[in-house]
Amino acid sequence: MPRIKSSVFGKIVANCKLKLLTNSCANDIIITQKGGATNVSKIGEINPKHFENIFLILTNDVIITEKQIEHIKKRHSGDYEMYSTYIPEILKEPDYIIEANKPNSVVLLKSFSENDKYFQLILRLKTATEPKNYQNSVISFWKIGENDLKRLIKNKKVLYKAE
Repeated sequence: MPRIKSSVFGKIVANCKLKLLTNSCANDIIITQKGGATNVSKIGEINPKHFENIFLILTNDVIITEKQIEHIKKRHSGDYEMYSTYIPEILKEPDYIIEANKPNSVVLLKSFSENDKYFQLILRLKTATEPKNYQNSVISFWKIGENDLKRLIKNKKVLYKAE
């Protein structure tokens, strides 16, 4: 990556922070504070009604970074390539939202009965306590089995269940 003068770097970061605040940073490149670059894409939207008793949601848009896509591809071989088209539906209409191990994060669970497919998606939420440039973002995503789905629902705190 070419070296960027600090005055230019500050302008790029400020510009992207503005874009993030206005939810228009989809398909942009963000220069991180450490000087690296990452691609950001809008991947879907969440329904704020599903989160009203869980978190105060500041934006409906959900992004995914190139870094997280690479993480998913590395840790869950083939799942992103085969099933990423399911992500917008999982975000918009999850069957369950369960408590995650990290703060301001949740696990979305969704089954697609026509294909007997079950998915788990880790979502980091932008809340009022987050830095202004944070966005709702997909942390990980993978296909799970029906028994895993049942175990998660049984053993974790369910925050939302579709009616």
